[in-house]
Amino acid sequence: MSTGWIVFIVILVLLIAAVVALYFFGKKAQKKQAEQQEQLASYAQTVSLLIIDKKRMKLKDAGLPSLVLEQTPKLMRGAKLPIVKAKAGPKIMTFICEESIFDEIPIRKEVKATVSGLYITKVRGLHGKTVVEEPKKKGLFSRFRTWAFGK
Repeated sequence: MSTGWIVFIVILVLLIAAVVALYFFGKKAQKKQAEQQEQLASYAQTVSLLIIDKKRMKLKDAGLPSLVLEQTPKLMRGAKLPIVKAKAGPKIMTFICEESIFDEIPIRKEVKATVSGLYITKVRGLHGKTVVEEPKKKGLFSRFRTWAFGK
């Protein structure tokens, strides 16, 4: 056997071991996520919110309680999350929103939201349209094309 075949077999064995390890880690993570979704569903309650502002910002800049920051892993503190400032009753609160519904949340509108602690999981509109269409920004190439060809 030549050294090329030996190297190929070693690389193949390492790739198979990596795939098997990823499979088991993925299964474990999927089970953990299902438990977390169950826990969120058990604490969920429907609240009427007046949405003041929404942004994607870092967790430490969002103005969340210090207890939330302490419980968050260090790697996640620097990540940008969808943050929603809303008036719930007489209090103005800061919520973390689910990424899938962040674009559907209208600004300066009253909505019925399913909230689990400080986490918004679902939104339904009360008055007017729920979805607010924001004009899409033109990319660099489309602006150049418009400038160069006048379309």
